[in-house]
Amino acid sequence: MLRTIKPKNARSKRALDARQPKEIEDPRTAIFVKGTHTGEVLNNVMRELMALKRPHAIAFNKKNAIHPFDAASTSVASLEFWSQKNDASMFIFGQTTKKRPHGLTFVRMFDNKVLDMAEVGVESWKGMAEFKTPKSTPGHKPLMHFASELFDTHPRFVQLKSMLLDFFNGEQIESICLPGIEHVISVTCGPTPDALNNATAIAYAQRPKSGQEDTSNFPKVHIRTYTIKLLSSGTRIPRVELVPMGPSLDLTLRRHQAADPEILKLAMKRPKLKKTDIEKGLGKKKKNQEIDEMGDLRGRVHVGKQDLDKLQTRKMKGLKAGQDEDMEGVEEDDDFGGPRKKRRQA
Repeated sequence: MLRTIKPKNARSKRALDARQPKEIEDPRTAIFVKGTHTGEVLNNVMRELMALKRPHAIAFNKKNAIHPFDAASTSVASLEFWSQKNDASMFIFGQTTKKRPHGLTFVRMFDNKVLDMAEVGVESWKGMAEFKTPKSTPGHKPLMHFASELFDTHPRFVQLKSMLLDFFNGEQIESICLPGIEHVISVTCGPTPDALNNATAIAYAQRPKSGQEDTSNFPKVHIRTYTIKLLSSGTRIPRVELVPMGPSLDLTLRRHQAADPEILKLAMKRPKLKKTDIEKGLGKKKKNQEIDEMGDLRGRVHVGKQDLDKLQTRKMKGLKAGQDEDMEGVEEDDDFGGPRKKRRQA
């Protein structure tokens, strides 16, 4: 367990504040962890994925005896310790065995706790070096394209889609210029079997009690990376061509661990909007309030019927009773135009 650190100066205080929860979170930092046996295939695949994830990627070069799906081991505690120490919210763990060769496990964290996990198997791959084409600039946010109805219907593919979006997602931005879009990551599936046409009903009605799901009939997942080439088209909209950049991966779904409903509810909770955001129309619209075309906030106030006889007006000395009697000793001053009191005789 990590000890509580008290900041000793302003620099350390800023570093601790940067790790606190934010309304708009920073890009997820991913840690690449090697198991006891990885092999050349997994080492190359993890190196290619880390090249796409940079600069938000950390590599552990030493081998670690980690078994994420083994509840009896201390692997989960190790992941939570590394997550808190390195301020990372995602792990990519590589392990190859005789039963599950070339296994790649995506582990997602929330509040330094394991949220969910998904394991895939690498069937085939091609690195960036095999494509003699220009590469994208590290750190640029990619466009993500998912081409299959399973990514919206089947819970296993929905989880994988969410994992990949969190892994490749960069800094949240409001707008981007067209030349700033450099590469596209396309994720597609093979032909959907007839048994998965009603994927949602099958996943929940016929789920095995043991927790082991038969993934033999699941289609393969193909990940392809392209750079964007903008060519002149004679109009304001350029002609777009996709050039293969690499890496190219073919994956199969294996084991998984779904998120706990209570923790998932906390992870999906959004912070309350500020008053300024609500006034700008970003939040829930308030009654009798609207934003005009100029961006000004206008409201309507409803009040009851008032009795004007009882209305309290401004108090003035000239309206008091008996004021004429007090003004007997006052005469006008011709020089300054103002009243001047006479001295009363004793």
